[in-house]
Amino acid sequence: MSVRRENRMAVVQFLYMWEINPSEDLAKELLRFFSEYDQPRGYFAFAEELIHGVLQRLESVDSEIKVYAQNWSFGRIAKIDLAILRMAIFELLNRSDIPPVVSINEAIELSKVFSNEDAKRFINGILDKVAEKLQRPLRQPAVD
Repeated sequence: MSVRRENRMAVVQFLYMWEINPSEDLAKELLRFFSEYDQPRGYFAFAEELIHGVLQRLESVDSEIKVYAQNWSFGRIAKIDLAILRMAIFELLNRSDIPPVVSINEAIELSKVFSNEDAKRFINGILDKVAEKLQRPLRQPAVD
């Protein structure tokens, strides 16, 4: 498993935990969360970037989900699927260094690990719609 895949798995787990039990002290929760892993904290630098990014832009990320989750009330979305969507949508909208297809494929793979069979279609459908509005190539990082 790649380092980035492991980092994304940690992001999904942290965002799920945060959704269930939010805290006033993000730094303390991150320290506690990553202390459970065998790898040093620096190993999860990518995960921390994504976690901070998602939580800083949570309102705009969630608004994207609400727009594209047709026939689903936001509250009915499984919390683990919500965590996966939040991470992937943050990547799609804010990380031009990551090709959109990578973000989408990673989200689908994580849904296979953490969610049920139907989740991958739901997640893929929303992420495809978000990717359609991007003004950059889908298979390569954007050139700045």
